[in-house]
Amino acid sequence: MNERYRRRRRKTRQTLIKLAATLVFFCVVLAIMLFMAQRIQMEKEREKQRLASKATSDTSREKLEPKASESKEEKCSTPEPIETPNPEEGVYSYLQGPKSWNQGLDWSGEWGEAFMDGGSFGGFGCGLCCMANIYSTLTPYRCSPVDMYQYTKQHTGYGGGMAISWGYIRRGLTSLGFDCGVQKKPADYETFRKKVEESECCLVLVSSYDSSVYWKDTPGHYVTIFLYDSQKEKVFLADSGNPDHNRHWVSLKKIYQSLKTSSDWQYIAVKGYEKEKDRWRHKKISGTWNAPDYLDVRLAAHVSNG
Repeated sequence: MNERYRRRRRKTRQTLIKLAATLVFFCVVLAIMLFMAQRIQMEKEREKQRLASKATSDTSREKLEPKASESKEEKCSTPEPIETPNPEEGVYSYLQGPKSWNQGLDWSGEWGEAFMDGGSFGGFGCGLCCMANIYSTLTPYRCSPVDMYQYTKQHTGYGGGMAISWGYIRRGLTSLGFDCGVQKKPADYETFRKKVEESECCLVLVSSYDSSVYWKDTPGHYVTIFLYDSQKEKVFLADSGNPDHNRHWVSLKKIYQSLKTSSDWQYIAVKGYEKEKDRWRHKKISGTWNAPDYLDVRLAAHVSNG
């Protein structure tokens, strides 16, 4: 019995030894696996740092030393030209008559067929077209010839239904903030040229009775001239009565020769505009009319000879 007990103890002890050895083996294997995993993770972190460092170095080098192709491209490239606004497109030049309206011409309006206070606007409206041209071209505001007709009736004493006279034109323009005054035809062309050059625009009265060098069969007619060109001595003409003349460059000498001397005054020189003195500040063009496609209100904010 003692021998059997001793054998059982010996067997148990051997089993425990095997279990302990197995446990030690697994612990060693686990330790080795953890060590390897940690080593691999450290290698990955080092690789990330190395790649990040290289990327930063490459970026810095590119900033300091641009590629030859890029440098060449920058040297060869030229900026696109900026389109310069055409000052002519900022000039308003209303037409007054029924023929222009029936033909659907730019700048014509339904006012060409209208009768106002017993008179045909197509027959008497040239001075009011000129005033509307000046106001819409030289100020931030806009109006039609009909708007100007109504304004002058209300604020100048003009009765309507007939051609507007110099006094009402000057009074109307002054109340709209313009620095202007009626003028007689100078004795010499050079004096007239200097007056025009010093002005933003001029409203002139022409007649074929004084000269037929440009106008024919024209007893008396108001027109406006803008954008004096000192090199060519020409002006940009706004002629409400003749579409073939309207928006053409004309020799200033022809304007001088055609001034109507039988009138008390021959022209009004507009030297400037002050918004604070403008009692109207009209923003909308009333009525139905044919606005040209090129018209850009931004260009018409202020047009000068400069």
